[in-house]
Amino acid sequence: MKNFGGPLLALWLLLVAPSAWAQKFGWIDSEFIMNKMPEYAKAQVELNALSDTWQKELEAQKKDLDKLYRNYQAEEVVLTEPMKKKRQDEILKKEQDIKAYQNKQFGYEGQIFKKRQELNKPVQDKIFEACEKVAKKKSLAVLFDKSGDLTMLYTNPAHDYTEFVLEELGLGAEDRNQPGPKGAVKTVAPPKTPVDPNFESDSGTPEPVAPTKAAPKTTRPVKKGSK
Repeated sequence: MKNFGGPLLALWLLLVAPSAWAQKFGWIDSEFIMNKMPEYAKAQVELNALSDTWQKELEAQKKDLDKLYRNYQAEEVVLTEPMKKKRQDEILKKEQDIKAYQNKQFGYEGQIFKKRQELNKPVQDKIFEACEKVAKKKSLAVLFDKSGDLTMLYTNPAHDYTEFVLEELGLGAEDRNQPGPKGAVKTVAPPKTPVDPNFESDSGTPEPVAPTKAAPKTTRPVKKGSK
């Protein structure tokens, strides 16, 4: 069942404590950070090795069960009722043993679950300590985890402190969290507005119009003898 405690708590803080709006906050992606940590990769290798070993043991037991069942089917016609009952009980017990082994290794809070917690705890502790340092350095009142139970419908990259936590862990990228290069400042001259000769200013006096040169007049020559 999904845990809604986180979203409800965040909503309560925003409604009951209006001053929370004035506080600085941020978010991180803990899953992304863990995948960058060598300790986490090493833990996953060990965890996968154990899982493969237990899975192979489980498959071997299933093969034994399949063999018992096929032998029973092949010999059923020649077995007496007591012998049938004994073979059936053997098959049933084998099925129960396989189910118990599967639950013990891969079930809820089984060995694989406990081993994952054991191997991941040192990694999670390091991330928590790094987050605490970043929150203090950046004066953050709240630091959310995008990979956690809290559902975040939108995350503004401006409040992403994942890379700062990676830097605190010694895993930061050199090309991150650096100010962008400042380009040359360009000035643009405003366009000239054409003057309308019929436009009147606020004073009621027409705006002066630049004089224009009149086109030269041409006269038609008169022929002699014409009236």
